[in-house]
Amino acid sequence: MGKALADNFATARAVFDEVDDALGQSLSQVMWDGPDDQLILTANAQPALMAVSMAVVRVLQAEHGITVADTAKFVAGHSLGEYSALAAAGTFTLADTARLLKVRGTAMQAATPVGTGAMAALLGLDFATASEVAAEAAGGEVCQAANDNAPGQVVVSGARSAVERAIEIARTRGARRAVLLPVSAPFHCALMQPAADAMAEALAGVTMNAPCVPVVANVLAAATSDPADIRQRLVDQVTGTVRWRESVGFMAGEGIDLFCELGAGKVLSGMVKRNAEGAAALTIGSPDDIAAAAAQLKG
Repeated sequence: MGKALADNFATARAVFDEVDDALGQSLSQVMWDGPDDQLILTANAQPALMAVSMAVVRVLQAEHGITVADTAKFVAGHSLGEYSALAAAGTFTLADTARLLKVRGTAMQAATPVGTGAMAALLGLDFATASEVAAEAAGGEVCQAANDNAPGQVVVSGARSAVERAIEIARTRGARRAVLLPVSAPFHCALMQPAADAMAEALAGVTMNAPCVPVVANVLAAATSDPADIRQRLVDQVTGTVRWRESVGFMAGEGIDLFCELGAGKVLSGMVKRNAEGAAALTIGSPDDIAAAAAQLKG
């Protein structure tokens, strides 16, 4: 992940080196050589994904003169991606973003004992119905809608027993599919409150600038540029719902018809097409992607 960028662009390599220095570990070596069981640890995966996104941002600027400030109307990111978006917009330095995500990943993993929480995808139910299913399944435990990703694609999170009940209830409510997800903790629910507290403390000690373009915050599904507001929304995000369907809808409603997904993977590009009818999405994660996107964006 990200190795082709580092091999082809000194600017990208510098991003990975800076993240390694900020964390005091050779995260890039884990990204490229493994072992996989180390990379998938939340405390490593979160800064690693951010590093790849920022490598793309920096290469677009250095090689093609394409900047966030001049090209984008908004930035947004899904869950940890919101930190990448804010780094791209200049709210956080790269080093501070890496350290914040290390704290975030570590705190989220430690918030609940292993195996006591779970997340499940409920496919084929709208958000309102999925939320009702979660509330019915709770039974005095935590179970809530964690990710509203796209029409008919909602993820619930909470105590494992409650999430398992939600799967069964969802099937009786007409879900096309309801399955447990292979995650290490129940993210974006009230069980993450210890992690939210840790992030409030970490964010309080970091300098924050106003982003060069507004960020569409996960918990707002609307744009904000005030650093104090952004700080609070990042704390809220740890236990709150990622309102991705509404976030993309907000941007589309503001006239955005081209979305660029910068970094590893193409999951968000697929969601964009489901959430914004007629919108196009560019996936930019490899040297070839960068060349093709630069030609389109500058053309």
